[in-house]
Amino acid sequence: MKHEIELKRAYDPASSDDGFRIYIDRLWPRGLSHETFHYDLWDKDIAPSTELREWFHADPDGRWEEFENRYRAELSGNPAFAAMKQTIAGKPKVTLLYSSRDHLHNNAVVVEKELEASGWTA
Repeated sequence: MKHEIELKRAYDPASSDDGFRIYIDRLWPRGLSHETFHYDLWDKDIAPSTELREWFHADPDGRWEEFENRYRAELSGNPAFAAMKQTIAGKPKVTLLYSSRDHLHNNAVVVEKELEASGWTA
């Protein structure tokens, strides 16, 4: 089965085209209520560790490459990430949701790359 991944800000409206929606951040998206924010899965343990997130946010421009490497290392041995992959195994489309304003440097970008590297999109 061919799988498709889309990345979308948590603040963007949900769409019927989103497929299975996974929120990738550890912290709840500021300003969104539990009634209006639609997601199918949110496991805080998939997100980067608090230490890694705080380290990265101190200098996002200068630390992106190292953040990517460290976060991918966290995901490689992460039981929550493994469980997520099992959950989405039969889903044709997954939308990874993130809170960051930066569309190029956020948790979902790294999760997408890790899914692709593990052959999930093949």
